[in-house]
Amino acid sequence: MVLVFGSLLAVLPPASGGRSEEAQPAPAAGEKTVVISMEDLSAWREPHGEWAIVGEAMMDLQQPQRLAVKPGQGVLYNGPSGKTVDLFTVIEHGDVIAHIEFMVPKGSNSGVYFQGRYEIQIFDSWGVKNPTYSDCGGIYQRWGPQGGYEGHAPRVNAAKKPGEWQTFDVVFRAPRFDSSGKKIENARFVKVIHNGVLIHENVEVTGPTRASHFTDEKPLGPLMLQGDHGPVAYRNIRLRLVTLP
Repeated sequence: MVLVFGSLLAVLPPASGGRSEEAQPAPAAGEKTVVISMEDLSAWREPHGEWAIVGEAMMDLQQPQRLAVKPGQGVLYNGPSGKTVDLFTVIEHGDVIAHIEFMVPKGSNSGVYFQGRYEIQIFDSWGVKNPTYSDCGGIYQRWGPQGGYEGHAPRVNAAKKPGEWQTFDVVFRAPRFDSSGKKIENARFVKVIHNGVLIHENVEVTGPTRASHFTDEKPLGPLMLQGDHGPVAYRNIRLRLVTLP
């Protein structure tokens, strides 16, 4: 189920190799934080494919490109093959301050799509010297007749080793529309913080990422987790629904 709590102010701990950042401004009246339940899949739209709730996920030391899991609750993972459907929340968001914890094994790949449209890349980028938009924390590129464009590399590579849990703390501002439905402001990643390190600030995105299920833009949309690019696990997903200036 989806649990709704009061506003939450989270101050991030310092991260090794970079300055800590405070992702969330002070709460305002009427805001709420939605904590995505990890007891079952009721917070997610069907189909669920191979996605499952487990008690623990870890990199399989015998097959480091895969995840090993233990039964229980608290962790969401995309099944034994790591090749399943993309998963969409039942709830839709506009402006949002999100906390997401994730883990990938060696060489794996996923992504978090805000409003189901704008992707922050998840990838095993441990040790990459010069990250690009396709590395962990990158804002993934769009696609047009001439190919890919408008990808944004993270400022620094803050990725941990494969098999270690990592965090994204994201302040996302949804696109704005006038009374006729015409877009008048682009969507914007106000801040993206990866493992306590600021990697993006005030990055506009002019339209959906190339692998988005949607080609249009809307005031509201679901959070999407990419499920078909390799094994991945998620936990502790919180969405603070806000109105940003």
